[in-house]
Amino acid sequence: MALSLTAFSQQKSATSKPKPKAPLKTSPKTGSTGRNISITLTPLKNCKVYLGSYMGTGRTLVDSAMLNDKSQGVFKGDKKLTGGIYFVVSPQMTIQFEVLMDNVQQFSIVGDTSLKDQAVIRGSVDNDLFKSYTGFSVEKGQLIQQLSNAYKTATNKADSIRLLAALTKADKELQDYRANIMKQHPNSLLAMLFNTMKRPELPPVPVVNGKADSAYPYRYVKDHFWDDVLFSDDRLLRTPFFEPKLDDYFKYYVSPEPDSLIEEVKYILLSARTGKEIYPYLLTKFTNKYMNPEFMGQDKVFVYLFENFYAKGDTTILNASSRKTVIERAYSLMANQLGKPAPVLNLTDTTGKIVPLHSINAAFTVVAFWDPNCGHCKDEMPRLDSFYRHKWKNMNVAIYGVNIYENELPAWKKFISDNKLSGWTHTYQTKAARDAEEKAGAPNYRQLYDIFKTPTLYLLDKDKRIIAKQLSIEQFDDLIMTKSKNK
Repeated sequence: MALSLTAFSQQKSATSKPKPKAPLKTSPKTGSTGRNISITLTPLKNCKVYLGSYMGTGRTLVDSAMLNDKSQGVFKGDKKLTGGIYFVVSPQMTIQFEVLMDNVQQFSIVGDTSLKDQAVIRGSVDNDLFKSYTGFSVEKGQLIQQLSNAYKTATNKADSIRLLAALTKADKELQDYRANIMKQHPNSLLAMLFNTMKRPELPPVPVVNGKADSAYPYRYVKDHFWDDVLFSDDRLLRTPFFEPKLDDYFKYYVSPEPDSLIEEVKYILLSARTGKEIYPYLLTKFTNKYMNPEFMGQDKVFVYLFENFYAKGDTTILNASSRKTVIERAYSLMANQLGKPAPVLNLTDTTGKIVPLHSINAAFTVVAFWDPNCGHCKDEMPRLDSFYRHKWKNMNVAIYGVNIYENELPAWKKFISDNKLSGWTHTYQTKAARDAEEKAGAPNYRQLYDIFKTPTLYLLDKDKRIIAKQLSIEQFDDLIMTKSKNK
């Protein structure tokens, strides 16, 4: 018996075709502790084989067994493995076949490396249950495929109607079989797998007071996307379809607006809180996703995670290096969130005069952190100046430039002169100012503005609140034009 990733979609091949039969009734054993899974895997002898499992979208090895000269070995341990889909792996790291790992982990496996789809598992109710389902689904799947092919080539209306009715009937029988398993064995691993894979079907568009509610199907699917799925169930991680389903949910059914994302992330994490494996996995997943997000402003989600989870004790799930990264990144992002006042900059200009950023009087201010020795900056700063001279200057847009490489003042001033970057406020931090800042224990502007690359650009409104950051010059131009029109 083989459990394939596609077995649930009726694309599995089989050498025999068991007749459909009613799902077996589960009767969980009690008193068994740890795992003791005997394996016979011919023709392998005197070598190690491995037991692996899915871990989100990846795979991991969790146990090994030494086969003797009779191809026999045992996967054994004092602790049970987390339930889910596991697989036997050869010494060459080739997956042989898959196994359902339920709560009773005292069973046997007999297989052959040349007959991977004929492995036999005895003593596991969930694997018996799945074998019964597999036999039914293979037979029904083949019938559905035949009917579908015939329907596509039907030449008259009567045949099309007949074949469509037969298709609908066969599909319903398969869905009913799954539903019967979930109803009769709600606590089985197979029921959990079915529930995790299940996705709501789009309902028809309803008509309310004579008007079609076109948004209803979307709302319905979103509201029922996670029906019967417990986010605290660690077994979800040991399947290959939970995380892709989660990714699709955020991609297609959650608004990319940060506050909407925060609500979803908050619900999922709080629901998963009691999960020993899945909670830290999900927290790490969301942290990685929003620490350096795909879209501007979504780093607000990471700041939320830090303030509401990590800062309240969840840094214990991290190693020292990761903890340092998370804390430093959070402090770098807290001060420059969209809508917040830009951090104070009291820097010195080319004449030696201190010019505060907040003293600039303009409808918009572009803050440009750059390095005169940076190749990319040498290309981008003249382009930025071109937008300024030809468009932005007449729209009351100011540029506050900051040289982050204060040891190269001559190169900085020469670049400004050579490229005629006139009209900007050009500034840098003096060594005395930096030393005083360090002595006072105050954060430096590199941290406050999250400067880990050059150039780094910010767009501020007239009140010096952050409108945008980390965009291209063209995107800043589009935003300035749009906001100017909306005034």
